[in-house]
Amino acid sequence: MKINIGTRGSKLALWQAYYIEEILQAGGLETEIVIIETKGDKILDKALSKIGSKGVFTEELESALREERIDIAVHSAKDLQSSLDEDLPIIAFTEREQVNDVLVSYQSEIDLSKEMVIGTSSTRRVALLKHYYPQLKIVDMRGNLQTRFQKLKDGACDAMVLAFAGVHRMELDSHIVHHFPTDNFVPPVGQGTVAIQSSLTCSDEKRERIRGLCNVPTTEYCLLAERAYLRKLDGGCSIPVFGNAVLEGDNVKLVGGIVSLDGQELLKEELTRDKNEAEELGKELAQIISDKGGKRILEDIRKAL
Repeated sequence: MKINIGTRGSKLALWQAYYIEEILQAGGLETEIVIIETKGDKILDKALSKIGSKGVFTEELESALREERIDIAVHSAKDLQSSLDEDLPIIAFTEREQVNDVLVSYQSEIDLSKEMVIGTSSTRRVALLKHYYPQLKIVDMRGNLQTRFQKLKDGACDAMVLAFAGVHRMELDSHIVHHFPTDNFVPPVGQGTVAIQSSLTCSDEKRERIRGLCNVPTTEYCLLAERAYLRKLDGGCSIPVFGNAVLEGDNVKLVGGIVSLDGQELLKEELTRDKNEAEELGKELAQIISDKGGKRILEDIRKAL
């Protein structure tokens, strides 16, 4: 049985694809990597919020799934839009890496209490930085990880905020100067996890084999809660919504919220439910956030973007 694996062409995306390939090959399957360029890879002179949040890193991969050019698409789970078409379900979530954001720099010491220039392309990170560190100047940093590190080295900013998972997978840990705690700098939905998407046109046998080899139930419970939360709020990667779930015994604890673009308003709530009610948990927390002012903040954000 051969599995064609679709992926973006960046070094980090290929790391994810090779990671899945190794798992599948260890399970006795033949594989081939198929590289597909997405809109998000092509348009680098605009902020993500200006080119649309839905499918910016996934649309071309989803087309390849429907056309049966690939059997699965490998994504960073945080890049997936909140609502997926019914014919293109996620069939597996892999073991989760450490989920927090980190600050990276070529300077040996960084003092976040001082004025400095910080680079990021994430509206969530921008808003949280404005909330917790209003003295910082923030500049947009687009491109793959290697491109952004080169910009940092060339002096475009003093430091950058990135996901620990990407920095660690690219073996750039030596540049980490600060770990942001997840209790206040809450990560985005899906951070640290690789998601595998397939089409219903792919055979049941293939999908079941892939899921059996790649899916980690402890991760899946958390991602079901997080993604249900994001979907209920109708958030995306250009909206500063955050959500992080952890499994505690047979329960899932979900922390979620939203922050205004200027960082002035931050809503955050926490809820725990049985792991088998993970999606209901996500929806319930989203409703709580919406009722406490999240709906108004979302409306203001969409008008501004």
